[in-house]
Amino acid sequence: MPAWVETAVNEYQKRLPGNFQLIITEIPLAKRTKANSDIARLCETEGQALLNAVATGDYLVALDVKGKSLPTELMADKFGKLKDIGQDLALLVGGPDGLSKKCLESAQEIWSLSALTMPHTIVRIVVAEQIYRIWSVLAGHPYHRE
Repeated sequence: MPAWVETAVNEYQKRLPGNFQLIITEIPLAKRTKANSDIARLCETEGQALLNAVATGDYLVALDVKGKSLPTELMADKFGKLKDIGQDLALLVGGPDGLSKKCLESAQEIWSLSALTMPHTIVRIVVAEQIYRIWSVLAGHPYHRE
């Protein structure tokens, strides 16, 4: 990721308290070449790597443009309920060709950040900001204004 993305994400991460962390695990993309152009197979390989990175017991949410759009307050409510039972949330973000069918089928929910297609740089910042916003809603912090 470019330095400007890391700077933005780090800003939101450092604002979060220790009991509400944003941990990013980046999975390398499968190399795409003319000789290696089986997109479905590459997507499946990347999807399996994503699923392997998720801890057993995590509540799995796939982020996909076709997913359900949630307002911040509802998202905060879902996070709060998971936090109350001690369950971590894992958000899956696909590669340039999206998430594999297995990732979508394995997820407990599929959410959309926007109907727009966004580059990973922007998705990473939007997710970081929304995690901070969700924490602010749950904590009664004035950052979030309805």
